Amino acid sequence: MDQMNKTILLVEDNPDDVKLTLRAFKRNNVANPIVVARDGVEALDYLFARGAYAGRRGKALPALILLDLKLPRLDGLAVLKAVRAEELTRLIPLVVLTSSKEEQDMVQSYTLGANSYVRKPVNFSEFLEAARVLGIYWLMINQAPPEPLQA
Repeated sequence: MDQMNKTILLVEDNPDDVKLTLRAFKRNNVANPIVVARDGVEALDYLFARGAYAGRRGKALPALILLDLKLPRLDGLAVLKAVRAEELTRLIPLVVLTSSKEEQDMVQSYTLGANSYVRKPVNFSEFLEAARVLGIYWLMINQAPPEPLQA
């Protein structure tokens, strides 16, 4: 799969953080398609081709999941647990991208199988740099596992 077809799933309910993340990736020439899920239920529906996303069945899974923890309907830790529990999604690189400063959130994220835990920088230039590094590492440098067969 070439770099440009590697979709990023951004799971984020805050519209300002969504805009900021999209802008930071664009500024850093991360041209990958980005799908935004605004809560945990929508994220799982997208990943497992359910509900509004039932038409996705058999389509490629995202190459990277950026997951906020504080989400409506189903929080990020529950999403992480569900992603890691399913063979189809178990190996997708997942980065917790959150403003949480709670050590317990970090420990739980890693315990449940997060590949990385990144605190959202408050300053835009720091956020730009974090997005640049995330994009370069997870989409270009990291060797992802082979894609599982689709259901």
